[in-house]
Amino acid sequence: MSEAKEVFLFGYSGHAYVIIESLKDLGYEIVGYFDKHKSDDNPYNLEFFGFEKEVDVKQIVGDRLVFPAVGDNSIRKNLVHFFNSLNLNQFVLKDPSANISKTASIGVSTYVGKAVLINAQSKIGDGVIVNTGCIVEHECELANFVHVAPGTVLCGNVKIGNESFIGANSVIRENKSVVGGALIGAGTVVTKNVMENGIWFGNPVRKK
Repeated sequence: MSEAKEVFLFGYSGHAYVIIESLKDLGYEIVGYFDKHKSDDNPYNLEFFGFEKEVDVKQIVGDRLVFPAVGDNSIRKNLVHFFNSLNLNQFVLKDPSANISKTASIGVSTYVGKAVLINAQSKIGDGVIVNTGCIVEHECELANFVHVAPGTVLCGNVKIGNESFIGANSVIRENKSVVGGALIGAGTVVTKNVMENGIWFGNPVRKK
């Protein structure tokens, strides 16, 4: 497993900064980051190890931990598949302020942010972001590579498909489903099943 909870990040911009502060609060040592280009801004003084497609990531990382620190669902999906292909050590990152039921299950390379509540029997896939202040009620199911933006409320038994994006401060009513790849705009109230791809918004929800 990892040595002294050492972790390499993939991506180093706005979302990565949130990840870094959760890691630090949990006592992880951040060795450095991989990204397409070296960042002009380096507020956390991290070492740049190159672009993952152009360097020997397995040789550099070894048995230490890796984490995808990007908000874009598609890029995060590709990174997790890349980690799997190299058998790199992934983990679940749960901010210490999050309140997570012992009966909830959470996949690898998923981030549970500050002040998040995840209730009983919820199932969260790989590479998911549950961002600041979200409420995920009982028996919700979030498939792989979903991004739930800050302040969102998922009422009981909500199902979210692969690679969907749920905008900030949205509310999804109990027993409703959102198809994979859908984009739910900020502040939307989902009162019916969203079964077509595309952009949805409003109260009640409608397709753009």
